[in-house]
Amino acid sequence: MTSPVTPGPPPGPAPLARRLAPPLAALAGVAAAFAYVGTVDPNEPGHYPVCPLLRLTDVFCPGCGGLRSAHAFIHGDLTGALGANALAVVGYGVFAVVWTVWLIHAVRAKPLRISVAPVWWWMLGTVVLLFSVIRNLPFGSALAP
Repeated sequence: MTSPVTPGPPPGPAPLARRLAPPLAALAGVAAAFAYVGTVDPNEPGHYPVCPLLRLTDVFCPGCGGLRSAHAFIHGDLTGALGANALAVVGYGVFAVVWTVWLIHAVRAKPLRISVAPVWWWMLGTVVLLFSVIRNLPFGSALAP
């Protein structure tokens, strides 16, 4: 015969260091990538591969100019960063906000649940598509890297 198992008290929150590890590791990875791009200038030829879409079709993808944007951003040149890839600069801001919310939730021992309605994903896709098309048209040349 087996004896009934009495459940104990629910486990408490993980220690603070364990809760902070994931957001801090993500920040360390992003900081390392920005440090590398800030050190190795993408404006100098030969340091990074050319975008395959640009090489094959002469069409700018949504990421074209992203490394130059990050390089300018890390050096405090916001105008240059926006000129290289405005969508990437918006992405840096979105990352900063989401990361800050993640860190606050980790400190407070609250799980972070981000649920995005499908309509927002469709809107994001539409913005990226429009950005990609407009930057390749003559009147949108200000968005081209």
